[in-house]
Amino acid sequence: MSEKSRFEVRLAGSGGQGLMLAGIILAEAAIYDGKNAAYTQSYGVVIAEGDIDYPKVTSADLMLCMSQESCDKYFYDLKHQGCLITDTRQVSRTPTSRAYAVDISGLAVEVTGRAITANVVALGLIVGLTGIVSRRAIEAAVTARAPQGTKEINLKALAAGLEEAERLKAGNE
Repeated sequence: MSEKSRFEVRLAGSGGQGLMLAGIILAEAAIYDGKNAAYTQSYGVVIAEGDIDYPKVTSADLMLCMSQESCDKYFYDLKHQGCLITDTRQVSRTPTSRAYAVDISGLAVEVTGRAITANVVALGLIVGLTGIVSRRAIEAAVTARAPQGTKEINLKALAAGLEEAERLKAGNE
């Protein structure tokens, strides 16, 4: 990321999927890495090395869609060369072939036994595919925000997302 660059992330889904918390965690991880971050509940996360003049996502570099409705509604806010990640259990129609379609919810259940950890699996995918924040920073932010008694399963979910990102990147080389 260059000195004045800006990286915009839109986390889109339906209520109860934990995407507001995921946005907070991603913004905090950026701060742990010494970057600036702005998080708005309905617009996503903006991360930059320099100042952030406008805190809302206007043209997403990365978009996570955890529901078909959100994919249909927000896809057009994705930059032309942006990265789209969809949960295949929730999104059956992806409007581009340039997408990572992953069974995020299924992976969460497989690894942790809890579908609610899909948001943290998704964070692992985002960080693993983009490198927007360091692994150390995202692990620290997940640890800091994990509800009491859930640190270990959330770190497992994060690791699963990071590993899936590595597998996806290896398949594209």
